Amino acid sequence: MLSGRRLDLLDPAPLDIEVEDIAHGLAFVARWNGQTQGDWAYSVAEHSLLVEEIFTRSNPGIAARWQLAALLHDAPEYVIGDMISPVKSAIGGSYAALDERLTAAVHLRFGLPAILPTAIKQQIKAADRTSAWLEAVQIAGFSQTEANKLFGRQANIVLRGLEIKLRPPAQVREDFVARHATLLAACA
Repeated sequence: MLSGRRLDLLDPAPLDIEVEDIAHGLAFVARWNGQTQGDWAYSVAEHSLLVEEIFTRSNPGIAARWQLAALLHDAPEYVIGDMISPVKSAIGGSYAALDERLTAAVHLRFGLPAILPTAIKQQIKAADRTSAWLEAVQIAGFSQTEANKLFGRQANIVLRGLEIKLRPPAQVREDFVARHATLLAACA
């Protein structure tokens, strides 16, 4: 990693994980395989910030630790990349096992349980689907009807005022690190 840490992907140690490495990696990993409108790819870091915001809006008063979990929901992708769901399914259990080990290490590194409570995981997944819907409609060329079929109809109140603006990776990386610091401090 750029921090100088060496991360064993098959047996990741929480102490080998740094938020700066996560933020840097995610800021340079394109969602939608880069097939989005704009001058920069829509990054997993930007997506993670949006998912955390949607999660927080959807769960007023939720503890900062669960907001942190939402921000980190795709953290393993900083080293394994973002694959579209059909590819993940084709690869099968080995990808899922790798993702689970990395997720557990990331969670433990930042004071979260290795495995999230089912209700929290489901709420984060719902925010992830809402984010995918918004991304599809705003930057990936889908109609609302197409997005509804793929991701489900979304509640307008949660989406109100949310606009995806593609930004340079360095700016997104900086915002990810800052949001992480704010949430981590709120957990203490």
